[in-house]
Amino acid sequence: MNFPLPSFIAVSAANPWTYVLFGAIGFAFGFTLEMSGFGDSRKLAAQFYFTEMTVLKVMFTAIVVAMVLLFGAAGLGILDFSQVWVNPTYLASGILGGLIMGVGFIIGGFCPTTSLASASTGKIDGMFFMLGGFVGAFLFGETEQYFTNWYNNAGYYGRVTLDQVFGIPVGAVVVLVILMALFMFWGGEQLERIFGNKDLSKEPKIRPIGAAVLVVAALAVFFIGSPSLEQKYNKVKFTRTETIPQENADPIVNTLIYSADDMLANRLAFVTPAEAFKTKYIQSLNPVYLDVRPEADYNLYHIENAVNVPLDRLAEVIPVLLTEPPANTVFILMSNDEAAAVQAWKTLVASSVQNVYVLEGGVNNWIAFFGKDDKTLQANPNAGSDQLGYTFPAALGNRYESCDPNPQEYETLEFETKIILQLKRDKSGGGCG
Repeated sequence: MNFPLPSFIAVSAANPWTYVLFGAIGFAFGFTLEMSGFGDSRKLAAQFYFTEMTVLKVMFTAIVVAMVLLFGAAGLGILDFSQVWVNPTYLASGILGGLIMGVGFIIGGFCPTTSLASASTGKIDGMFFMLGGFVGAFLFGETEQYFTNWYNNAGYYGRVTLDQVFGIPVGAVVVLVILMALFMFWGGEQLERIFGNKDLSKEPKIRPIGAAVLVVAALAVFFIGSPSLEQKYNKVKFTRTETIPQENADPIVNTLIYSADDMLANRLAFVTPAEAFKTKYIQSLNPVYLDVRPEADYNLYHIENAVNVPLDRLAEVIPVLLTEPPANTVFILMSNDEAAAVQAWKTLVASSVQNVYVLEGGVNNWIAFFGKDDKTLQANPNAGSDQLGYTFPAALGNRYESCDPNPQEYETLEFETKIILQLKRDKSGGGCG
């Protein structure tokens, strides 16, 4: 069995120059850290005494510049922000970890990344701090089992960003963060003047120009705004491989690129009830059945293990779908027929949720396929568009036999495979500079 390579390995193998780019970025990062004094524990610790605020100014400059470029590119449609890994928020463990790291920072003079920068220049204190970090990571791994429930659940919010927390546009967040950073830069210099007797007249004169450029760039991001779901949907592309067998020769393999509308028009985004059922028993896939019907219909009849997410609440779960499921997860959407499920499919693919498919013919088709011998389910000739096409003696949910067919009875099912697992983005580590 062939397993897909992690995306960064696949990209690097296809383009060896990627390694050169990684090396160049790493070199520039390390060079900047050392040039800014991040390898000197005395300079790093001095920020806590308000005598030397270089660390704060360099780190926040990097943060706000990256933020402006990131959301500017997203607003112009160059970058899909939903494909950028955002570390899930664990509030309780984050607060405790921040306190522990803060104490370690002020006592030892380093954070994890700066200790690497210090050690690489031969500083003994940096080497010992780095060694202590490795030992601490080892001990955490060995003891995490004793507090795993608290660590993974206390204050867990998943992928959450400031625009979601405060309910304001991303551009407004960018402007506010830029203004906050500039105030911190000014305040940091005043602290240096008061506590460190620093002569601010010797600071570079270009600082006001840099501040003005940041403000103008932030305002540009605000006015550009974020692309709409419709704009994102129109840019979605799917890559599928087609194998054409040849007599007495190797098969021809074609790589085809489809738009989202092409996927629907060619029925490539639809899976038959047979494939949706068989997917449960394919070890390499992790199917998640999302039932987007109203709760009343779901209570009447639903497929075993299907999760009810009514269409009008779909947006609430998108952050979870982007971060939580494993990489081999396949989402199968279902409505009574297809209309609501197709609308949900468009929303999810526009939001960059990968490996999303629609149950062909919906729940009605599932019942027609697996429940044709169930005499308690009677066809409803008066059913309208995307309504349940059957009447039910009671709201039994998933307790009808056809909700969870016997796999032995349908062992020889044949179907055209439509599900092709797409590579997902890799998680990226976070850390301080």
